[in-house]
Amino acid sequence: MGLNFRKSISLGKGLKLNLSKSGPSVSFGKSGFRQSVNLKGQARTTVGIPGTGIYYTKNTNVKNVVGALTGKKDDAKGKKAAGKGAAADTKAAKAPKGTKAAAAPAPAKAAVNEELIAQSKAKIEEFAAGIEALKSVHKQSDGYIDWEAVANGAVSGGLKELQPFAQSVLAGDIDSYFKVIEEVDPFDDLLEYGSGFEVGTDDPKMLEIEFQVKSGDIIPTEYPDMKASGEIVMKEFSKSAYYELVQDYVSSTMLRVARDTFALLPVQQVIIHAVDKILNPATGNDEEVTIASVKIKRDALGARNFERIDPSDCLESFESNIKFKKTTGYSPVDRVLA
Repeated sequence: MGLNFRKSISLGKGLKLNLSKSGPSVSFGKSGFRQSVNLKGQARTTVGIPGTGIYYTKNTNVKNVVGALTGKKDDAKGKKAAGKGAAADTKAAKAPKGTKAAAAPAPAKAAVNEELIAQSKAKIEEFAAGIEALKSVHKQSDGYIDWEAVANGAVSGGLKELQPFAQSVLAGDIDSYFKVIEEVDPFDDLLEYGSGFEVGTDDPKMLEIEFQVKSGDIIPTEYPDMKASGEIVMKEFSKSAYYELVQDYVSSTMLRVARDTFALLPVQQVIIHAVDKILNPATGNDEEVTIASVKIKRDALGARNFERIDPSDCLESFESNIKFKKTTGYSPVDRVLA
């Protein structure tokens, strides 16, 4: 994966940069002016600005929840041990030769384990919350930075640390753009979850961003269900349900990336390409391809009501290349051009 631009920045673990050294070199706290809710369920408001602080809600991570609920190894051990115990009980209960075995007493009705049922319900609710988080990434965004106010010193708290960048950013200096992206980490909460981003441009009015979906690592293929006894069982999503969840996550994240980009920098449009590994039926191999590409303009995005939109429908209202079917998922597409 790579952007063919004069300047680019890869926002992966390690934050590798490829840009000139002519830009400012002032550093400041990443959380000094952030406001976001990540996919782990962590809510964070701005630090260093009057009237704000840091707080956390209960963490929800779909991958961890699925792993904890599945517990295949533990289940296998438990079943094996239970089988041995049952065999031993049967052997001990067998009547000696020459004697008539007594009639077995009727089995007692199993007591309802209210505690187990409550725990299982809580796990299912936690899983549902994680799924909802995957579909609602677009509903949160970083706080808007008014670069004119920053340049004039009409800000307080952590935003003051942006002043050395302000004039260069307003002048459209691309090096300053990348330096701000490096320090602020606008997509850090999505990086924590497993996605990857690369940003590039040679035009100060536009950013182009590649988004690595990594659906195989992020989207669960199973969901928890509960038996009458309270025991959790894992069931596979249908193909259509799984692919629709992938579509919701991809679309929602692309919108979130656009929102955060416009909040951070004074660019007028952003082009976002979603890249994922999908099966090539001709070779039988999983290949990394572009599955969605969209060009979004600042003013058009600002008119959307993010609490009520359908993310996939919203993306298709912009200039976009997307091929998606409920039964087969995404197909490769050409990229939208600048």
